[in-house]
Order: sequence, then C-alpha cells, then structure tokens
Amino acid sequence: MTKSALQIARAAYQPKLPKALKGAVVAKEGEPTQSVADQEEIKKLFPNTYGMPLIQFVEGEAKEYAPMNVGVILSGGQAPGGHNVISGLFDGIKKLNPANKLYGFILGPGGLVDHKYMELTADIIDEYRNTGGFDIIGSGRTKLEKEDQFEKGYEILKELGIKALVIIGGDDSNTNACVLAEYYAAKNYGIQVIGCPKTIDGDLKNEMIETSFGFDTACKTYSEVIGNIERDCNSARKYWHFIKLMGRSASHIALECALQTQPNICIISEEVEAKNMSLDDIVTYIAQVVADRAAAGNNFGTVLIPEGLIEFIPAMKRLIAELNDFLAANGEEFNSIKRSKQREYIISKLSPENAAIYASLPEGVARQLSLDRDPHGNVQVSLIETEKLLSEMVATKLAAWKEEGKFVGKFAAQHHFFGYEGRCAAPSNFDADYCYSLGYTASMLIANGKTGYMSSVRNTTAPAAEWIAGGVPITMMMNMERRHGEMKPVIQKALVKLDGAPFKAFAAMRDTWAKETAYVYPGPIQYFGPTEVCDQPTKTLQYEQAK
Repeated sequence: MTKSALQIARAAYQPKLPKALKGAVVAKEGEPTQSVADQEEIKKLFPNTYGMPLIQFVEGEAKEYAPMNVGVILSGGQAPGGHNVISGLFDGIKKLNPANKLYGFILGPGGLVDHKYMELTADIIDEYRNTGGFDIIGSGRTKLEKEDQFEKGYEILKELGIKALVIIGGDDSNTNACVLAEYYAAKNYGIQVIGCPKTIDGDLKNEMIETSFGFDTACKTYSEVIGNIERDCNSARKYWHFIKLMGRSASHIALECALQTQPNICIISEEVEAKNMSLDDIVTYIAQVVADRAAAGNNFGTVLIPEGLIEFIPAMKRLIAELNDFLAANGEEFNSIKRSKQREYIISKLSPENAAIYASLPEGVARQLSLDRDPHGNVQVSLIETEKLLSEMVATKLAAWKEEGKFVGKFAAQHHFFGYEGRCAAPSNFDADYCYSLGYTASMLIANGKTGYMSSVRNTTAPAAEWIAGGVPITMMMNMERRHGEMKPVIQKALVKLDGAPFKAFAAMRDTWAKETAYVYPGPIQYFGPTEVCDQPTKTLQYEQAK
C-alpha cells in the first residue's frame, strides 16, 4: 500500500495521555446520578443501569487482571479519530494483560448481529494509528433495538469469549448501547457494554462529555476551506459565497467555523427558532447586509448556513408538517395531476398561511418539498439546497429593492456544501490525543467491571497531561422523546445555547463582521510545530471553559 509522506510521518506520533492513566489506576466513585429529565420513566426502563455513580480514574496500586476478550463496533457516520479510539482501547487492554484480544465487528452493529468479525492484532492496529476514517473495520447504521438482535449478538460474544463490547457512536448509537447494557445485565449474561462519544456535529455533549470526537478536526478542515474561499472572495471582489455546513440537528459546526473565520454572515438555526423568524426574515437580514456592503462599494461576502436550517424555521416546520399529512392522505390524487399544475393544486389545498409560504418558494425548492420524500413519506431536508434557496430569494428581494432605489450594487452568488470533506480527515493533534484517551479510558472502565457507561475525558482546554479521565452512566444523559409516533428513551441532543459563551462571543462581533471584511484564514491543520499552532482546542471549548 502506497502511503503519503504525511501518513508515514504521522504513524510515528505518540498520542498524549492524561497523567492519571499512565500507570496503574483505581476508579474513584462519585455521587449517584439521575437522568436529565423524565427520571421515573427512565428509571423504570433501566432498573439495572440507572442511578450509577460518576467515575474518575486516579493513580492506584498495580494489580493482576485475568485475561479477557473485548469487542469493538464503529457505528453511524464517520468522524476523525475513530482509529485512535480503537488503538487506545487496544493498548489499554494489552497493558492490563498481554493475553487479552480485541475483535472488531465488520461494518457496524450489523456485524455483531450477522457474526462478521476479525481479530485486531498489533500489526493491523499499527497500520491505522493517527489516521482518519473508519476503514479498519468499516461502519454501519443498523440500529440495535430488538431482543432477537441482542440474542444473536450474545451468541457470537459467548463463542469468542468476549467479556465487554465497546460501541463508538453518536447519541442514537449510545442510546442503543445503553439498551443493550441493560438487557445483558437483566439476563445476567456477564457482558459489559461501554460507549464512546462520536459525532462531528458536536451535539453529543454535557458537563461530563465536553465535546464529541471528530468535531475539532472537521471544523478545522471546513474552516481551512472557508478561509480559502474568503481570500478568493476578497481577491475577486465580485461574488457572494453561500456555504452550507453539516449539522442537521444543531448549528455547532456553523458557529465554530464562524468563530474561526469571521464571515460576513452566519445563520444559527437555534436563534431562528427562538426568535420565531420566518424565511422572509432571514432573507431580509441577508439582503440588508448585502445592500449595506454594496453601498460601501463591497459587492462580495461570505454566508455560512447550517444544513438543518429549514427545520428550525417555525413557519417552514408548520408548512412541512401540513404537506406531510396532506400528501400522505392524497398522494394518489396528487400524482395523477399534470406536473405543471401540481404547484397550483397544492396551493389550493393548504391553509392560507402555509399556502402563502409555499407560493413564495422558488420552483425547485417547492418541488423538493412536495415530491422528494423518504420511505416514511417525510420531506428529505438534507436534499433541500438551502444555500441556493436563500441566494435565489435574496436575489429576488434585491431586484425589487433596486427598482425602489434601495439597492445600488451588483449581486452574484456562488454555492458550496461542505459535508463529507470533513468526516474522514486525518485527526488533529487534539482529536488524536482525545480519541486515544477515550479508548484507553474505555479499557479501564472494562477492567473495573463497569457497564452502561460512556468514556469521559474532561478539562480538555488544559494540556493533555491534566485531562480528567473517567466514566459517566449513559442513563444520566437520557430523556423521553417521541420517535416514529411513540415515546422512546434517547440521549438528549445538545443544541447551541443562546446564553452560552460561544454564541454570545459571536453575537457580539457579527455586526462588525457584516460591515467590515474581517476575514481570518486558519490555513490547513498543522501536525508538527509549536503547541499553540498544533494543539489548540476549538474556539467553542475555549469560550466555554474560559476561566
């Protein structure tokens, strides 16, 4: 296999570990915990794994551990650093007892159910240290939620002598890990289940999980390219660049990239929802910034847009809900109508408020809302090209303003969507260290007989030696939410807090960024060189933890 010069140099990087994990450790137990909400229901659903204490690892006496085998699963979308979680887990269990073995289940949770696995030996692990991607064993989106899946999994775990299973995933995967831990505990199967917090979206976090892994690298990757576009924009001075960024449920990526690059405009979905803004409010806000910059002779700029914005606009949410219900009930009639007449047909059938919004949408977007549906009959929000929707509507508004003499400039748009580009980047030093520590911590949770815990590494704006490693019961992060028509226990998603330090810092500066061209060019991720360049955490963490 041919390797790049960076891959060869990077393989030699030894991730930094918290000081407490370097020698023998002991688990220090804290207070019993409770779920963030719906305590009674969650307690009833998880009688064996509810209310467990927080755990912190501190230096302890060395002791002997009997040999054991461990399984690992990569679940859901890729995030930079997954391979280091696995190498930290591998090094951790080998340090406990060199006879310990690690088995990887192929292509996600489906590999556990279908008994597809491979042993991860030292030579395989060494090929993947400090690399991006999940290709060591692949990932998948099979949901572990049915008893027959748990039993099929148990068969292969028993056959391979696996005592503990580590599931590396986001909020849904870790919810499933908790359900599995509860099931195996209730059956006395003697199999521990540990989770690790992964998602580039950054929406799996709380006071015990300061950040999900991959967020740092993905945001640095996107910010490099946004900085390049800003520089191009400032050089040619003739385009407005509309850039959509990943993050369907929360705007953490857009906010972090804005803090790193200082664009002229960044829309935060959570603020749009809180202020009950309409699509026209957002369009007017952007158009006004464009007009003000044009008046100063600047017919160019950059706009950052979170992927899930449409779902946060209350009026759009209501329109989508009515459309979903209407098309579910009248799908056949709708499909029999001539394509050119479908738009008028829908407008005639919606409530006045929703009909007016639907009529205001550009043709292409209206079609995406009414035609392209997923197997459940719902609008596929990720297919809606929000960046084009907004720039088209801004262009229409500016044309009207030009007639009225309220706009004197030119407006030409370019569109970008940054998504997959950031998910498998080579992890930054922060993510390489953080992920390795999370994997190593998981091995210590297993050694201490824990199940239903998520690996936790805190104090992450300090140097890695001062990080605090431990475990947090997954039930502590749960609440009840409606999913597919029924109430289910799920890990609560962390949205951007409008009273949080990162958003407040952004809000304090955005008017200046809108008027002035205050672009920052972060450049590519640096792996070798001064600490202040190579090891810095995200701006989000720096603001959240500012002493």
